[in-house]
Amino acid sequence: MMVVRRQWFQTPWEFRESALFSALAVTAGFAIQFAASGNGIAMPHLPFNAIALSLLAAIVLITGLVFRNTPVVKWFGGIPLGLCLILAIALLSLIGGVVPQQAAAKSSLPALFGLNQIFSSWPFALTVLLFLANLGISLSWKLVPFKPQNIQFILFHAGFWIALSCAVVGSGDLQRLVVPINVGKANNLGYTMESDTPQQLPFSIFLHDFSLEEYPPQLLLYDPHNDKLLMNKSQAILEVRKGTTATWQGIEVLVLDYLPYALPGKDGIPQPAARAAGIPFAKVRINTASSLREAWISTGSPLLKPDAAQLDGLYLIMVPGTPKAFRSAVTVQDTKGHEIMANLEVNHPVNFFGWKLYQMGYDEKAGRWSKLSLIEVIHDPWLPAVYLGFFMIMAANILFFWSGIKRTEAKK
Repeated sequence: MMVVRRQWFQTPWEFRESALFSALAVTAGFAIQFAASGNGIAMPHLPFNAIALSLLAAIVLITGLVFRNTPVVKWFGGIPLGLCLILAIALLSLIGGVVPQQAAAKSSLPALFGLNQIFSSWPFALTVLLFLANLGISLSWKLVPFKPQNIQFILFHAGFWIALSCAVVGSGDLQRLVVPINVGKANNLGYTMESDTPQQLPFSIFLHDFSLEEYPPQLLLYDPHNDKLLMNKSQAILEVRKGTTATWQGIEVLVLDYLPYALPGKDGIPQPAARAAGIPFAKVRINTASSLREAWISTGSPLLKPDAAQLDGLYLIMVPGTPKAFRSAVTVQDTKGHEIMANLEVNHPVNFFGWKLYQMGYDEKAGRWSKLSLIEVIHDPWLPAVYLGFFMIMAANILFFWSGIKRTEAKK
C-alpha cells in the first residue's frame, strides 16, 4: 500500500504551515524592530486604545462570521495556528525572563532587536495581535449560531481574549509612581523609577506620622584592621536580650542587662527613656583569656554615637535589629474634597478612587527616626477588565469539571 505524503501548502493547511507562518511573523517583528533602531511600540492611551481594541474585536468577529467557509480563514482560526502562536508568545516571554528588561546601549544587539524591552517590542506585539485574531475568529464560530453546549468554550476563549488584550493594550495607561513625603507635610507629585521629572497626581498625601518597629539588636564582633565582622558559622544570629550568651574564639560574652529605650545619664550610666528618643543599651560581661570586665554598649542613633567594647584590637558592637514593620499615618485628599485617613503598611494597600497606595520605604539611614516616607501609588484603569477575563476563565474551568462529573455520574 502506497502512502501519499501531504505536500507543503496543500489545503487544508496544518501544523507545518502554521509553524512556518509563526516563525516568519516573529522574524518580521524583529526585522521591524531593527529597522526602527530598536524603538518599540508606544502604546496609545485612553480613549484611543479602547477605540482601537473595539475596532479590532469588531473586525475579527465580522471576518470570522462572513468568511467562515473560506479556506484561509478556516486555517487562521484553527487550532494548529493557535498552538504555534502560543508557543511563539511563550518563547518571547522566556526571553523577557532571561534577558534583563532594563535600559541598554542603543548600539548593542539587545537594544537593536528589543530584547531588553521584549514586552513592548514589535515581535511580541505582532505575535499577540495574530493570536488575538486567531482566538477571536474561533470564538465567532461558537457565538453564531449560539448553542448552550458551547457556553464553556465561549467563556474560556472570551475570557482569555479579554484578559490578554486588555493587559497588553492597557499597559500604556498603567501609572506607577513613588511619592516622597516628610512628616507634617503634603505632596501631590510622584516620580517614576526611570525619570526624575515629577508627575502631578489628582490628589495629595499628607503624612501625619511615620513609625517603625524593629527586631531586637544583634551582637557582633568587628575587626577594624580587616574591616569585617567575625561570625561563628555554627552560631545563629544573636539577638540581644537579658541573659543572651555569645562565644567567639577565646571570648565569652554574657548580657547582664538590656534597656530597649535609654539615654546616657549624668554619670554615664544609661537610664530608661521614652521610645521616641531612647536607643538600645546592653550591659555585657566579657571574659577573655587575659581579663574579665563589664561594659555598656549601644546601637547609637542619628544624634548619638554608638558605644562599643574594645577587645585586644577587636570591637564588640551592637547593631540595630532588622525592620519588623513600618507604617505611615496619612490623609489622602483630592481636588473635589474627597478625603480618607489611613495607616499604610507593607502589603496592605489602601484604595482611593481607582488608585492603590502602598507603603514602600523610608530613610534607611535614619531608621526609626526617619521623617521621610516613600509611598508607591498605582493606577491601572484596565485592571477590572483583566480581572473579568480571569473570572470568565475560572467559570469556564468550573463548568468543565462540573460537566465531567455529571457525565461520570450518568455512566454509573
